[in-house]
Amino acid sequence: MFKHSHIPVVDADIVARDALKKNSGGYKKVVAAFGPDILQDDGQVDRLKLGRIVFSDASKRQLLNRLLAPYISSGIFLEILKLWLKGHKVIILDIPLLFEAKMDNWTKPIVVVWVDPETQLRRLMERDNSTEEDARNRINAQMSLDLKKSQADIVIDNTGSRQDLQERFSEVLSQVKRPLTWTEFWLSRDGALTALLGVIIGVFAGKNFFW
Repeated sequence: MFKHSHIPVVDADIVARDALKKNSGGYKKVVAAFGPDILQDDGQVDRLKLGRIVFSDASKRQLLNRLLAPYISSGIFLEILKLWLKGHKVIILDIPLLFEAKMDNWTKPIVVVWVDPETQLRRLMERDNSTEEDARNRINAQMSLDLKKSQADIVIDNTGSRQDLQERFSEVLSQVKRPLTWTEFWLSRDGALTALLGVIIGVFAGKNFFW
């Protein structure tokens, strides 16, 4: 819905997939740590197999996070930089592990899409065509949605229909697209260019004064 509204989205899951591409730095470290059994016939990482391993073993999940964290964080920052240079004033960071990865200081407002636990489990099983055990392991490996909800600036209740979701999203969109504060403006590309221009003018004005 954000993309449909012409607001760019940086998807952490896509960045994470890129970090595991064959022969990349992240790929080599993960294969060295978990062995060739996690590879498909074409040499790519079998993400479902790797997921079953790490979501059923906390120590292995922590190891995977440590190995990939530098590649994922730098990949997210690179995508943000590209969009910032293009002049986008609003960028959505879609990060499922926002709080767990301590990235919640990067962005305001924080939007949490919430559903009740039963709906979350059912939708996850339908999306991934997974067993209830695998789905529960994945859910239990993350911070609960209720806890995330308590730390959010904006909560979208997604237990209803798509029409309900669209109506709630429209309200959120108006908050996200509000006029920039002065602090936000100076952090934008236009603000940075304005500040840079002011510095350049000041430097040349100073030179002219001493001449």
